[in-house]
Amino acid sequence: MVFPQRIEPAPGQESVWDYPRPPRLEPVNKHIQIIFHGVTIADTHNAKRVLETSHPPSYYLPPEDIKMEYLISVPQSSFCEWKGRAGYYTIRVGDKEAQNAAWYYPSPTSAFTSIKDHVAFYAHLMDACYVDGEKVQPQPGNFYGGWVTSDIVGPFKGGPGTWGW
Repeated sequence: MVFPQRIEPAPGQESVWDYPRPPRLEPVNKHIQIIFHGVTIADTHNAKRVLETSHPPSYYLPPEDIKMEYLISVPQSSFCEWKGRAGYYTIRVGDKEAQNAAWYYPSPTSAFTSIKDHVAFYAHLMDACYVDGEKVQPQPGNFYGGWVTSDIVGPFKGGPGTWGW
């Protein structure tokens, strides 16, 4: 198995290879916006981010800063060894829909109780997601939901050949 070569971060950057395992949860006061079908469905300065080795951060937004009328609860679920069982939302704005486009933890593990019912979004299914005005790039692949910004360096788990990392 070939393991990745860590990219050395420049000043002001973070390497995902310096993130911990198990993951760490931290508040972030950066401006987070999510756009879908031309509508700003989320806008906050009160997000939390999860930092885990080899993954760009996943941002969890408080429901009070999301236009929840566009989120439809669906029976899809998944399990995270660190956070617990996740539920999913389909996003619908007008005639446009993105299935299983966001997830949340209704009963997270004790280490992650502060993200209870906070919502994370798959950037690749949205029109755009922004962190402090910078449009994010989705984490490679379609399984993980990390957001890549210019202040984060990898390489990142999720693309072809990375499942064994």
